[in-house]
Amino acid sequence: MYDIAALTARRLGEEGFTIITGAGPGIMEAANKGAREAGALSIGLNIELPEEQDPNPYLDRTVHFRYFFVRKTMLVKYSEAFIVFPGGFGTLDEMFEALTLIQTGKVQNMPVILFGSDYWAGLIDWLRSRLLAEGKIAPGDLEIFRVVDDPEEIVRAVLEARRQRNESIIP
Repeated sequence: MYDIAALTARRLGEEGFTIITGAGPGIMEAANKGAREAGALSIGLNIELPEEQDPNPYLDRTVHFRYFFVRKTMLVKYSEAFIVFPGGFGTLDEMFEALTLIQTGKVQNMPVILFGSDYWAGLIDWLRSRLLAEGKIAPGDLEIFRVVDDPEEIVRAVLEARRQRNESIIP
């Protein structure tokens, strides 16, 4: 996953995107490394934790936050796409925050792309069988995100979203 995340970020960086992560190790580090390899701006939004997280070494700029809600706001506010690789509670928290803000129209609709169909399959099945089946979400809510297994598909989706956004602002 590390290599795939680095490749994805490098490809997006080559297309002119800034890469923003939570500044930590693992997948976040891989994305910042890919940005650096592409010569793209690499930003980390670091959170103060009881067991201090050191920002990864591939950041051009680091912003430190005390509270998760402020960091999540900044992460979503400045994003043109939200790419989610397999992770834990923090990953799920940030993913669902982005989905909720898009669902409720509080932020612009942007691609939310989950990488790794095997990883996300159980969660998506549960969203369908519980939330959708019980009327807690609308059928269209499951279309806010997509699941992919190919880094180039991520790049194509983000570029298409950029093209559509640019066309919608040109009179």
